[in-house]
Amino acid sequence: MSEVTATPAKPAAKPAAPAAHGAAKPVAAAKMTPEMSAIAAKFGGAVEAAQYEGLLVTDHSKFIEIATYVRDVLKYNQLTNNTATDYIKDGVIEVVNQFTRVPQGGAPLTLKLRVPRPSGNDKTQPVPSLCPLYPGAEFQERETYDMYGVVFEGHPDLRRILMWEGFNGWPLRKDWKEAYYEGDTKPFESRWPGGDHKLAEERVPWEDNVNYPPGFDPFAFKPHPDGDIYDSMLAPSDGTVSIDNGHGVAPTLIEGLNASEMAELKTDEIIVNMGPQHPSTHGVLRMVVKLDGEKVTDLKLALGYLHRNHEKIGERNTWLHNIPYTDRLDYITGIYNEWGYVLGVERMMGLKTTDRVEYLRVITGELTRLASHFWAIGFLLNDLGAFFTPALYFITERDLIIDLLEAVTGSRMMCNYMRFGGVSRDFTSAQWAMARELAFERLPRTIDELDHFLTENEILKARSIGTGYMSADRCIAHSLTGPCLRAAGIGYDVRRADPYGYYDRFDFNIPVLYNGDVYDRYLVRVQEMRESLKIIQQALNQAETQSKVGDIQGGKKAYNHRVPAGQCYARVETPKGELGYYLVSDGNQNPYKYHIRSCSYINLNSMKEMAVGQKVADSVVILGSLDIVLGEVDR
Repeated sequence: MSEVTATPAKPAAKPAAPAAHGAAKPVAAAKMTPEMSAIAAKFGGAVEAAQYEGLLVTDHSKFIEIATYVRDVLKYNQLTNNTATDYIKDGVIEVVNQFTRVPQGGAPLTLKLRVPRPSGNDKTQPVPSLCPLYPGAEFQERETYDMYGVVFEGHPDLRRILMWEGFNGWPLRKDWKEAYYEGDTKPFESRWPGGDHKLAEERVPWEDNVNYPPGFDPFAFKPHPDGDIYDSMLAPSDGTVSIDNGHGVAPTLIEGLNASEMAELKTDEIIVNMGPQHPSTHGVLRMVVKLDGEKVTDLKLALGYLHRNHEKIGERNTWLHNIPYTDRLDYITGIYNEWGYVLGVERMMGLKTTDRVEYLRVITGELTRLASHFWAIGFLLNDLGAFFTPALYFITERDLIIDLLEAVTGSRMMCNYMRFGGVSRDFTSAQWAMARELAFERLPRTIDELDHFLTENEILKARSIGTGYMSADRCIAHSLTGPCLRAAGIGYDVRRADPYGYYDRFDFNIPVLYNGDVYDRYLVRVQEMRESLKIIQQALNQAETQSKVGDIQGGKKAYNHRVPAGQCYARVETPKGELGYYLVSDGNQNPYKYHIRSCSYINLNSMKEMAVGQKVADSVVILGSLDIVLGEVDR
């Protein structure tokens, strides 16, 4: 199960540092696992038990050595999550790193570092970057830098990633206040004090919240919009690119020409911006591509066009308020977004759910997986040039599924279905019959048709086999999860690796293929759709005999919750990969820390390695095979 602890009845013999939020009582030290004990035994005074979970590395000079031991000896080969927490009353910022064994799974191992909290908008003292050990740290550490001002020494490209380069301040620090700030937590006081209709100048003085740094003139300041995004890309190269398509590495020499003849044909390299307003980017994403002819020699991604600081909003909301906000992340898979969040809160509160709740969550979740995979395959074909018929065909099937979800939840996409300990509604008898019709009759036929018409299609195979290859080891190193990881031969799925809900009651397989290319990512999704149908069919049958209709709330239904002080990392397997929530509670009605481990965002970190050496047209197909949604990428 995921790593969760709460304040015990008796304090630990050696309590950790004082509570981060000024509590009078000492907080609980983390329970030592065998792996934590092994680290403590080897590195002695360099580590100690952190508060609530994991180890605190007190000697930063030993951090890389400890992380290497974690990777090579303890076999935690993937960096699952990197974030930070601003403990403003303690005067520290805590950097959190969580590691997972892939494909074995199990609870993550947590290593933390603390740095003194700087004053004002200053950056922190540097901490070692994990990028040399775990390439998947690149985007995650950039986000932590962007939001908290944490400097990662040794990071290859430490720039802002979600905010623009001219942005002032670090948005997730507790003392950062946006324009029109009203309060640290909701519910806010009314924007119209006194309840009467005052003149505009007598209302809340919003203009006082618009503060610029000393000497900053927003009308005169004209930074380069991307900072130094182009700098490394403008460096001259010899025009030779190594391509690994799974069949060996070879330089890009034209057949029949030697190196000197190639030099005569050498063309100038150019930089092309693809997006952010471009249909191939699946949303407001910009790919900055360096090209030698049609060959991609470098690639960088510009993100953040859709950023609305979801996590800051989440820390202002009450615990319950956040459930409908999670739907706005990956808006194709809202049920899973809700599920991961309520799962974490339930574990922290010790809430138990009923059988009916768990079956309904599985049924609606797997229906959502099917709808998402229909959408992903349709868009992949769109990226390949099949502009009309396939996309419409798959959207029709997806619409049937979300017709059912709308009937049950009241909304087609922003379902707001989960509750702490339950769900909002049960299925009616007519909805249950529709679910059975879809699961046992309609969708199996549709998936058979999809498989029949597409899998052996010569154009699909020609464009996707060998395209966007990434080896299994590199997939793990880049923190890739979901179908993209399983297409490279790694059978890692959170439903099996760190079980939640009632997935341990169902007979289903985790599809695994081994070529690590676009074609196998497509095939894995088709096979997963068949497995989802098996799960739904079993859940429907079991629910009829092992659950009570209408029993949809475990524990007391409440509109205000005070989650016990503690920390939790809860995760679910979405259609895109591992979606995780790192939550910290100080015992109040609002989350103190609310962080989303976005699988779409982290999977994008592998885009450059997959695309370099490929044709520029293939970069569009590779991006499509990752199946991202920008609402979750940018948050």
